Amino acid sequence: MFDRLTARLETVFRRLRGYGKLTEDNIAEALREVRMALLEADVHFRVVKDFLEQVRKEAIGKEVLESLSPGQMVIKVVYQRLVALLGGTESKLQLRSAPPSSIMLVGLQGSGKTTTAAKLALFLRRQGKKDILLVAADPRRPAAREQLRILGKQGGVPVFEQEGEVPELVEAALSWARFRSAEVIIWDTGGRLHIDAGLMDELKLIKEAVNPSEILMVADAMTGQDAVKSVSAFDRELDLSGVILTKLDGDAKGGAALSVRAITGKPIKLVGVGEKLEALEVFHPDRMASRILGMGDVLTLIEKAEEAFDRKRAAELERKLRSDSFTLEDFREQLHSLRSLGPLDQVMGMIPGFSRLSSSDLDMDGRQLKRMQAIIDSMTREERLNYHIINGSRRRRIAEGSGTSVPEVNRLLKSFVQMQKALRQLTKSGKGTGRSGLHLPFFP
Repeated sequence: MFDRLTARLETVFRRLRGYGKLTEDNIAEALREVRMALLEADVHFRVVKDFLEQVRKEAIGKEVLESLSPGQMVIKVVYQRLVALLGGTESKLQLRSAPPSSIMLVGLQGSGKTTTAAKLALFLRRQGKKDILLVAADPRRPAAREQLRILGKQGGVPVFEQEGEVPELVEAALSWARFRSAEVIIWDTGGRLHIDAGLMDELKLIKEAVNPSEILMVADAMTGQDAVKSVSAFDRELDLSGVILTKLDGDAKGGAALSVRAITGKPIKLVGVGEKLEALEVFHPDRMASRILGMGDVLTLIEKAEEAFDRKRAAELERKLRSDSFTLEDFREQLHSLRSLGPLDQVMGMIPGFSRLSSSDLDMDGRQLKRMQAIIDSMTREERLNYHIINGSRRRRIAEGSGTSVPEVNRLLKSFVQMQKALRQLTKSGKGTGRSGLHLPFFP
């Protein structure tokens, strides 16, 4: 989402790092360019003004100007101010100790509220909540009820729906939740194209009846400053506890994420980063600031890897690498694990130094990974366990079976041999494992 902003800021900081010594004039020039970059990213002008004033005060301090690496010190100041702008620390969901806890999702029509309700149910399940109930609390849109029913079925989460007015619907849903001993009830409330009194009255009625522990505004990050205005309007009427930003994996400029907390005072608690039901993440201000500045997000990458990789399989893989018995069969599993981490451009954006590279730059987009996996799938088990036997005729057969070409088969085998060498060197030096002993695939 922040690609353009990141590129602009990296250019500014590259220039700052080139100065042996910084002056107030150097800093002023750099901050003018940062200002333009933030405004182009659709950040609210008041937020930009306050942010730059804070950065300027700290950047012209004696500690920065007399530092041996003044450019790096300015980057550090910008990073710290960005973290503060985004909220400082993670804001966790607040659930009652005595169930059930109700979470109201509110927002305009088209913001992704219904999909987010299903995503939130799976997110809470991963957090250890077992009995979760989705409630279709939009009495006027049958399509919304149908969508929630389908999503609930996909995620294995029960959905309560009932035609009629809101008071009867709420009473029946609460009764059913008590009968099922639900731990968490997620209310997918009604939406409109625009905010109106009728919508707010309906939401206030639900709020009074269910006494929610969280009232979360689902806002579309693609709408920029309009998202911030909507959050402010809903907050005045309902006293929101937080925000969920959707479509953070899209082409949004980033202004909503950078402006919401400063303008409304409400924390961003979760973010939607894809279409799959698993694509809902906790919002970490420090990690997001790191991504914006092109510094990567290794912690989130590790967490994704831990979910995708089987620990026993990872230990077995490490043993094979150390004993030089890593095969194309293992390589195929690594390819599958890499794809399960999510869209490749997002994965690469979490690796320091790779955020400025696109998947096309690396020749590693999703289609390329699928072709590589198809080539390996076209091999016999004997060939996958011992690539040395793959001669010319076998390569032609593999190419025909996978719908690729012999040169592509040759390139994959060459990459596999090079990867074997690289991983062997890493494991011998003790640098190939991370926090959990997991290995991420290497592609030369």
